[in-house]
Amino acid sequence: MNKNLLREHIKKFVAKSRSDAKEFESDWRERSELVSLYQSFTREKILEMTKEEVYEYISKLWAMLIWGNKHYVVDKIIAENGLDNFKSNLAELVWGEKDIAYRWDKFRKDISGLGPAMISEILCKTHPSEFMIWNRRAFVALNYLEVENLPKHDYQITGEVYKRLGVVCKEIAEELKLQGFSDTSLLAVDYFIWDELQVAENLSTIHDPKQVQVVTESKTEPIPEFIHNDIRDKLRDIGQWLGFDANVEQKVSEGSKVDTIWEATIGNMGRVIYLFEVQTKGSIDSLIINLLKSLNNPAVQGVVAVSDKEQLVKIKSQAQDVKELKDKLKYWDYEQVLSVHESLEFVNSTINTLGLVPEGF
Repeated sequence: MNKNLLREHIKKFVAKSRSDAKEFESDWRERSELVSLYQSFTREKILEMTKEEVYEYISKLWAMLIWGNKHYVVDKIIAENGLDNFKSNLAELVWGEKDIAYRWDKFRKDISGLGPAMISEILCKTHPSEFMIWNRRAFVALNYLEVENLPKHDYQITGEVYKRLGVVCKEIAEELKLQGFSDTSLLAVDYFIWDELQVAENLSTIHDPKQVQVVTESKTEPIPEFIHNDIRDKLRDIGQWLGFDANVEQKVSEGSKVDTIWEATIGNMGRVIYLFEVQTKGSIDSLIINLLKSLNNPAVQGVVAVSDKEQLVKIKSQAQDVKELKDKLKYWDYEQVLSVHESLEFVNSTINTLGLVPEGF
């Protein structure tokens, strides 16, 4: 990390906080109230939450700004995970005694619908001196400070990576303390990141590989188990943002259950379905058979295989020998899925901050 660059910005931040004390006090008050709210959800209270309390807990996250209809999102999370299962996993994540790296990975593996931004925000607002918030803005800031090996995509944020990023943010907190800033929690570090380190050139070049120091992936390092579900869930998000009724793990015909579907109803004429299968491991033959079975549903108008470049070549080669499938199957590189999701997330969060449609409309 470039400490000289960091100190230069901290000086500006501290000076700004003193010159505009009222605005800063208002912001701190809001953040303090959120910390009090999340800390009030003890392990026992989390385990006893009703659906309405789960909504209260999740809807107040800043990461939820990307969603116009928060009830829809929370209902999906409960439906896909089960209320009791979600609560028990959440209680262990937030209040468990095992190392955070273990708790992080277990929660991401067992619970769908919450990404690193939401998970880290929950942790930070409950334990602001221990855990940091990881999101797109944090990536931009730490990349600007020349921190190496940053995770660009959600699936790269394992528990160990999150733990390492927390150490980096604690170094920033220590620099804030040395320059006389009163609040040195990691929630204060997040405020500093948002207020001082969002330079325009970094926001505009976030997708440029020449401008970022991202995690170097080893060919021999196993892909985290949750990458399949991560891509699956992002496909669902993309569909929802595009106006489809999107779901995961859906049965579309006898013997065929697919990872993600996008569904649209066309007047009184019926429905149209587009389905997606994410291939991270396993038999390509099984993938092809499952897709063939899905075509028995006449509403299915498009099928898409999602994988890495190498596997997509293999899938395309085998699909060419299947007459019923070769002209209908499309191919989508998972890295493109991640980029599309990130771009749409930014668009939706920006538009939703305008408050054009009231919550619950």
